[in-house]
Amino acid sequence: MGSNIKAVPILPRFGAEISGVDITKPLEAATQAEIVDLQNKWGVTVWRDTGLDDASHVAFSRLFGHVELAPRHKGVMRFSEPELFDASNIDADGNIIDNELIRLNSKGNRLWHTDSSYMEVRSAQSLLLCHEAPPEGGATWFADMRSAYDDLPEEMKTRIDGLVAEHSYFWSRRRAGYPYTEEDIDAKPAARHPLVHFHEGSGRKSLFVGAHARDIVGMPRAEGRALIAELIEWATQPQYVFSVTYKPGDMTIWDNLCTLHRGGDFDDRGYRRDMRRTTVRAGAAPETADDPFNEMFKAAGPTAYNPDPAK
Repeated sequence: MGSNIKAVPILPRFGAEISGVDITKPLEAATQAEIVDLQNKWGVTVWRDTGLDDASHVAFSRLFGHVELAPRHKGVMRFSEPELFDASNIDADGNIIDNELIRLNSKGNRLWHTDSSYMEVRSAQSLLLCHEAPPEGGATWFADMRSAYDDLPEEMKTRIDGLVAEHSYFWSRRRAGYPYTEEDIDAKPAARHPLVHFHEGSGRKSLFVGAHARDIVGMPRAEGRALIAELIEWATQPQYVFSVTYKPGDMTIWDNLCTLHRGGDFDDRGYRRDMRRTTVRAGAAPETADDPFNEMFKAAGPTAYNPDPAK
């Protein structure tokens, strides 16, 4: 590559720390293409001391495609940019959130998952920027679903070929301790996706499974859930996993179509953690439903966490 961009691998097949380019400014087409290629190759890229603010964060995200509007189910948003998802533990006034239902709901983010797999139109890249970090903890962990698939025994590859999983946001929240029953979840929206798919950006196959995956279509529930758990356990072995800790200005970009991630523990009652994320939709943007997460919550109807989904 002819530019000054440098990529230092984190694992031999997965993750790289990127430097040598100022992403606060408009980039030439060749540089944009190089960044996209690096993201496709490594699955997760880490960018230190970016200098991005809210507006430039959103602007840079558009390099990867259509940026979704953020969900509005938390109520008043803290940001002027409607594309910024609030992945923090603070409210609109900057105070640490003390709402137990919201805190419990957020614990679902500490399970291994892929963003928005419960949507029919999946998310591709997620760009998470740190504005304030706790003094310890609060890392993000990532797992390599392409290499995990590559290394599966042939017997397992044959077994899962053609299988489809049903994904539900409400299932992962139940797993985290939120008081949904199986019957509650049955009545709410879900999406179906193949357990194995072709990752177009790299030309490799990848597992597509995580905490939102509830059942395997056509398989007895207990057997399907055991298979899901087995695949997640396989994919999160140490050789496929690394973590990133943050200082203000640091950003991670991960490809939801070939990775799992989870939030690390920290003292979320004692320390502020201000993290803001944009999400780029997979494929071409549909003409309607520009905010699919909000559309899903409207379809789900009232919940204790979101009593008025029309807002």
